[in-house]
Amino acid sequence: MIVNGQELYSIGEVSKICNVSKKTLRFYDKINLISPDYISEESKYRYYSKDTLLFVPIIKYYKQMGFKLEEMKNLLDGDTYDVQLLGFSKKIEELRTERENINVAYRSVKDWYNLIQEAESVLENNATEVSVKFVESITACCMMQEFHHNYRESIINIAWVNHLDEINQAITSAVYMYYPKVKEKLEGKNTKAVIFQKNVRDITEGETITVGGRMMISAYHIGSHETLGETYDKMYKWAESHGYKCGDSAIERYVTDYWTIKHPTEFVTEVLIDIVK
Repeated sequence: MIVNGQELYSIGEVSKICNVSKKTLRFYDKINLISPDYISEESKYRYYSKDTLLFVPIIKYYKQMGFKLEEMKNLLDGDTYDVQLLGFSKKIEELRTERENINVAYRSVKDWYNLIQEAESVLENNATEVSVKFVESITACCMMQEFHHNYRESIINIAWVNHLDEINQAITSAVYMYYPKVKEKLEGKNTKAVIFQKNVRDITEGETITVGGRMMISAYHIGSHETLGETYDKMYKWAESHGYKCGDSAIERYVTDYWTIKHPTEFVTEVLIDIVK
């Protein structure tokens, strides 16, 4: 169609040429993003010039970059570089935050999936034998607490979660508990314990703990945390029979626990005890 010497395209032609639905084009017109150059008085059909068509690829590219339609309108209407720079700088910061959040979510889900796989393997093979292994060094944010033999409250730890919120830290993988004087715990006494987990973000605030980086004796415990003493007894006897001396401290890594499954009989915990030959 030619109007005032200018070739115009119907909304159907624009839909085919630009591979965009007529419904979308009507919506663009409704929000004043792309408006037709001519509307027939009789049929009310919309017609677009070639110059107007060329806005469609720009909009598609803006969509690829994550811009919302209202943001696109500001960019399309902007007649100075200042408008473009402001719009793109805001989007860069927004996408940076979104990327970080996705990374946190991905690592959290993947690590939790791996823990469940580990627990299933331990259960299927009844893998509770004692061994010596090298434990890689871990530096993580932590919090000292009093351990009162309530494992559920210690592991699903409200004070710990609040602390992580305060220091804007995200954690992943299993909950760890470090007991500087594990014999006190085994004797049923209240004792100090340090809760820690692997951090996702760089540690800039809060206390940290570094553990591992040396040989330790290890054993998986299957079942309720209240029966962990049985695994400790087995480990101490094994260490003595193999010529090892156990240190004062121990680490419990709760592979699966109250966070994961309801039945304590299915809990899997790894116990790590310091040793010297």
